[in-house]
Amino acid sequence: MRSLIFLLTILSFGATAQQTGPERYTITKRLEAGKYAVVSAHPLASKAGAEVMKAGGNAFDAAIATQLALAVVYPEAGNLGGGGFLVATLPNGKKIAINYREKAPGKAHRDMYLDSSGQPIVSKSLEGHLAAGVPGTVAGLIATLPYAKLPLARLVVPAIRLAEQGYIITAAEARGLNRARASFLKLNTRPVAFVKDTDWKEGDTLVQKDLARTLKLIAEKGAAGFYEGETAQKVVEEMRRGGGIISAEDLKAYHAEILQPLQFKFRGYDVITMPLPSSGGIGLRQMLGMVENQPMEDWGFHNPKSVQLMIEAERRAYADRAQFLGDPHFVKVPVDTLIDKNYLARRMADFTPGLASLSARVPAGQIRESDQTTHLSVVDAAGNAVAVTTTLNGGYGCDVVVGGAGFLLNNEMDDFSVKPGAPNMYGLVGNEANAIAPGKRMLSSMTPTIVLKDKKPLLVTGTPGGATIITSLFQTLVNALVFNLDADQTVNAPKFHHQWLPDVVYIEKGFPDPVKYSLERMGYKFTSRESIGRTELIKITGKNKLEAVADNRGDDSAAGE
Repeated sequence: MRSLIFLLTILSFGATAQQTGPERYTITKRLEAGKYAVVSAHPLASKAGAEVMKAGGNAFDAAIATQLALAVVYPEAGNLGGGGFLVATLPNGKKIAINYREKAPGKAHRDMYLDSSGQPIVSKSLEGHLAAGVPGTVAGLIATLPYAKLPLARLVVPAIRLAEQGYIITAAEARGLNRARASFLKLNTRPVAFVKDTDWKEGDTLVQKDLARTLKLIAEKGAAGFYEGETAQKVVEEMRRGGGIISAEDLKAYHAEILQPLQFKFRGYDVITMPLPSSGGIGLRQMLGMVENQPMEDWGFHNPKSVQLMIEAERRAYADRAQFLGDPHFVKVPVDTLIDKNYLARRMADFTPGLASLSARVPAGQIRESDQTTHLSVVDAAGNAVAVTTTLNGGYGCDVVVGGAGFLLNNEMDDFSVKPGAPNMYGLVGNEANAIAPGKRMLSSMTPTIVLKDKKPLLVTGTPGGATIITSLFQTLVNALVFNLDADQTVNAPKFHHQWLPDVVYIEKGFPDPVKYSLERMGYKFTSRESIGRTELIKITGKNKLEAVADNRGDDSAAGE
C-alpha cells in the first residue's frame, strides 16, 4: 500500500518529477520576497524548498525538502549520514527544537582512539569507518514531518530527481571533489560516484544512482527505509568491510528528541536557540549577556573597544564550554548558573579595557553545583520560521560512502573529547563532560537561531563553521541588533574569532588593519584564515516583506516568492 501511495505521489507531480537532464541553476545572493523565502548552501537546495512551498507546503516542508536536496548537491556537508538541530517558531507562539545529533555506537568506549601510551591517534577519529557516529538526519526529518503539510514522498521528489539525473557542478565543487579523491580511493571499500578517471571540472555532471535508490526507500518507508531493512544492512556490511562498529541495533534504536528551545532576552528581543547537546545556545547566551550592558552602539561597529569586548566575551564562553558542557543525559550541566546574569557579570569582572587577557589566566568559571556543516533558514507566508543546521563534521565526513547506498558517513566521533584536555580537529578542548560513552551524543557548536520582536520572527539565521559557529552567530546578532547593520552587511562583514585555546584571534580577509594594529598594541595576537562561517539570514522587515541574504563566502543562494 505504501508503495502505491509513493508511486501516486510521484505521478501527481508529473512535470516536476519527469524533468530530464542535469539541473542547471543561477546563484541569488539577495532576495526580497512577499510570501516565503529559503536560504541554503546551494541554489538547487533552496529551489527545492521554494518548490514545495509553492506546491502548498509550509516552512517545515521546505526545511525537509531542502535538507534532502543538500544531501545530493552539497556532499561536503549536506547529508543522510550525519545529524543536526532544528529550531522553529509557529504562528500560535509554539516554539520547538529537534535534536538529531549523532550518537556513539554501542561498542564505543572512552579510550577507543588512544594508543598504548594513552595518546590520541588523531587519524582514527577523523578518517574511515571507526570515526562515524550513528546517523541522525533521517530521524530528524521524520520528527519534523508532523509540523509539515505535504507527504514525505512529495518532499523527497526534488532530491531523487537531482540524484538520478544529476546536476552541474561549480568550480568550487570540482576543487573539493578533486582534493578528496585520494581519501575516497584509500578509505572506501566499493566504487563511489565522487571518483572518476579524470579530474572533475566546472560544468561536469554528478549523478548518484545509489543515493537515489536510498532516497526512494526513505520516501516509501519513512524511518524504516533508512534505519532498518536494505539500507541498514548496507551500513552494517560497510562497517564489517571497513572495521567500523555501527550495528543494526544501533541504527534501529536511534531516535530524535523534541526539546524546548533555550530562550532568553537580549535588549528587548527574544532569542530562541538550541539547548544541549548544542554548546551554541549556552555560548551565545553567555556572550550576549557579557556585552549586553555596554554602550557598543556608541563606540561603533569594528571599533577597537567593541571588538576587544567581544573577544573577551568569546574567550570566557569557550573556557566554560571546555569545562562544563556535554550530553545532559550523561552529565549534570549547570545550565542555569552558566547563563545567570550575576555569574556572567563575575566572568567579566577581570576584563580590563585596553589590555588583552591571557587564556592561561582565564580558566572556566567557578560553579558551585552538585568546520563542515551547513545551515538553512526558512520563513513561510503563514508565519512559520525554521532554522536548521546539519553536519558531517569534517568536509565529506569520514570520506566513507556506504557501499550500494550512496551516502557519506560522518566523522562526528572526533567531536567527543577523545582524550580529556586534548584538542579536536577544530582545536577545541574538552574535558570529562564530553568523554566518549555508548549511546552518548557528542557536544556540538551548531546554533540555529530565531530572534523575535514583539513575539513575531525578526531574524532567522545560522551558520556552519565548526568552532567558529558560535562566535559567527554572536557577531551576526550584535551586527543586526546593536549596530543596526543592514542584512547584507550583517552577513558579509569580515568576522573574527577567539576560542580560548589557542590564545589567538582569527580574522578574515578584509578585517580592518587599523583595528588589528590597535588591538595588537593591547597585547592580542592575530592569525589570518579563510572564511569564518557562511551565514544564511532571513530578515522580516514588515508584513509580507522578507529579505533573504545568502553568504558571499560560498555558492549559497536564496529562493522564494
